[in-house]
Amino acid sequence: MERMKYRVMIERDEDGTYVAKVSDLPGCATEGKNHNELMKNVKEAIQAYLEALKKHGDPVPVEMVQVSV
Repeated sequence: MERMKYRVMIERDEDGTYVAKVSDLPGCATEGKNHNELMKNVKEAIQAYLEALKKHGDPVPVEMVQVSV
């Protein structure tokens, strides 16, 4: 299976917790105490999101890319 790439927006909240939102997957978000934990969690969140889409027969969003001209 080809690996998909999704854009992840990372912010830190007022408590210093890292928060990630996957803009191409509505509602797909997670958090972590540090950057390494966040990256582990976001990979797991994306995998779970995509598995849920497949389970329900919903289409998997295609990779979004940016092109500069």
